[in-house]
Amino acid sequence: MPRTPQVAIDDPEWKHAMELEYNALIKNNTWTLVDPPPGVHIISCKWIFKNKYNSDGSLQRRKARLVARGFNQIEGIDYFDTFSPVVKPVTIRVVLSLAISHAWPVHQLDVNNAFLNGELNEIVYMDQPFGFSSNSHQVCRLHKAIYGLKQAPRAWYQKLSNTLVQLGFKPTISDPSLFTLTNSKFVLHILIYVDDILITGSSSQAIKNLITTLNNSFSLKDLGCLHYFLGIEAHWTPDGSLLLSQTKYIHQLLQKANMVNANSQPSPMVSSPKFTADGSTVFQDPTLFRQVVGALQYLTFTRPDITFAVNKVSQYMHNPQLHHWKAVKRILRYVAGTHSHGLRFTSCKSFSVHAFADADWGQTLMTTNQPLGSVYT
Repeated sequence: MPRTPQVAIDDPEWKHAMELEYNALIKNNTWTLVDPPPGVHIISCKWIFKNKYNSDGSLQRRKARLVARGFNQIEGIDYFDTFSPVVKPVTIRVVLSLAISHAWPVHQLDVNNAFLNGELNEIVYMDQPFGFSSNSHQVCRLHKAIYGLKQAPRAWYQKLSNTLVQLGFKPTISDPSLFTLTNSKFVLHILIYVDDILITGSSSQAIKNLITTLNNSFSLKDLGCLHYFLGIEAHWTPDGSLLLSQTKYIHQLLQKANMVNANSQPSPMVSSPKFTADGSTVFQDPTLFRQVVGALQYLTFTRPDITFAVNKVSQYMHNPQLHHWKAVKRILRYVAGTHSHGLRFTSCKSFSVHAFADADWGQTLMTTNQPLGSVYT
């Protein structure tokens, strides 16, 4: 990938990607070129380049994205509210389980330049993008929530949620990124994770009609049946069941930890772990520890077998010790040997919920002498 915009613009493939992004911004009326008012705060922007890959690792396309340097924004002037919800992993699993049990189709969509659909309520000025400056004295007054702005995710969510509500959908109380539509003829569920959308329901025709309607409001990329979502690989079997795995993600994680060729372990953790907040040598690279443990937390989406072990090491991210890092490496060795494992969804006729919990804190050295309430603080 090019290291600088100048290198990219000299390469025909990357220049084409930049032109596609710029033309999309202009077509969407993202900004208006104006003379900068005196004393106004102007944020800068930059090009980000990325290769997009298919689930099998093959190159899909070159992608160039113009982003605002949001860290230059001033709260109260350039932005106010920034929070934007994304669908919870447990919600995705529940909806997929319902879809498999009822034999519903699961359709996947991607919104092109999603953030550019969000309307800005604030007045924001930005420098012109490198390689496409028409007048060096003018700046861009933004009308749309370009990528990189702190309020961009929130503005996009509000735009999409308002559109869905107008179509009769309602956000669920437990997860505002799950929208449902229920009537006498069919049921539809929509899962939203920023610009990635999953649609499932009891009527294939209703799903097609919904996609057509949404495409009239936003530029959509119809990706067909669920196959690759948020770095998760979806494999459908002839009997209608679904296997979710993160093989590619595991390989990238092992590369980050420099453990691609590590020997495997039969379990993610010893049977009786005894972790303490101190008592051993301090791990010299706490940033690496936090990055790897954070990545392992996302891996639990399809690997519930490592959830307990990951929860244990996550309690020491503030001050990781060497024996904590050794425990993390054991988890990595375990997933290295089980990289093709995943979460399998099969049809189920009973929808009863069963929960199991271990209330014995006797082996927890950090909380043994504390009141029970402090365990959950």
